[in-house]
Amino acid sequence: MSYAKTAILLAGMTGLFLAAGYLVGGQGGMVFAFVIALGMNAFAYWNSDKVVLRMYGARQVDRRTAPELYGLVERLAAQARLPMPKVYIIDNNQPNAFATGRNPENAAVAATTGLLRSLTQEEIAGVMAHELAHVRNRDTLIMTVTATIAGAIGMLANFAMFFGAFGGSRNNPLGIVGVLLVALLAPFAAMLVQMAISRSREYEADRVGAEICGRPIWLASALEKLDRSARQIDNIAAEKNPATAHLFIVNPLHAHKVDSLFSTHPSMSNRVRRLREMAGVAGPWG
Repeated sequence: MSYAKTAILLAGMTGLFLAAGYLVGGQGGMVFAFVIALGMNAFAYWNSDKVVLRMYGARQVDRRTAPELYGLVERLAAQARLPMPKVYIIDNNQPNAFATGRNPENAAVAATTGLLRSLTQEEIAGVMAHELAHVRNRDTLIMTVTATIAGAIGMLANFAMFFGAFGGSRNNPLGIVGVLLVALLAPFAAMLVQMAISRSREYEADRVGAEICGRPIWLASALEKLDRSARQIDNIAAEKNPATAHLFIVNPLHAHKVDSLFSTHPSMSNRVRRLREMAGVAGPWG
């Protein structure tokens, strides 16, 4: 059901982009939007991991430069039957982590220095297992495509504002109304779909990550600590690039997180409760 829901939401995101193109420029606008979407997704497929890692100043490490983290990821990847991903460390005080890459053969996992300082080895194992679950489920590609289309819709909305301001609506089936619909509503609708996809994939990565590390309570404990710290410690790079917030294991922004379509991440209480149920342990989250 989780994969079916994701496929439906991705189809909806693509349909929304094509519809926005049609509302701005008629049939020709829809064809143009389709071509742009293909081009942007091709670029994102090959380069998104490099872009996001560079954006956060991540540095690649190996067995010599970070033996504990590298060895831990190596063991977890073997348990998950995955190729060894590249391992990166980000100099950032906020404890957090993410995975990226177009497929398991070209994957990377990144952890912040804040995470490595504040969590136990067992909790770090839970976090890295969660990120490897994203790799195994190919969520990194799904989220890249989603973010790319959402960005393209935002660009189309800006074009619609310019287009409407100069009265260029001859090919627009709804005239100025269509332009306004794209400019005002399309980005908001795209955000809702993007959030829904992200939330769905986080729940699944928690479940699979708990299976990979073999101790759901390790991940539950890590999430509790990460959630508290993320509320108190700024992540300046993420604040400057909020479109990447969905990549992280916990929301790096200081937004109020509720279990609704308006959050990139599910409610932390729900995530921890599910993991504690897997472990058969009651906890402070109920």
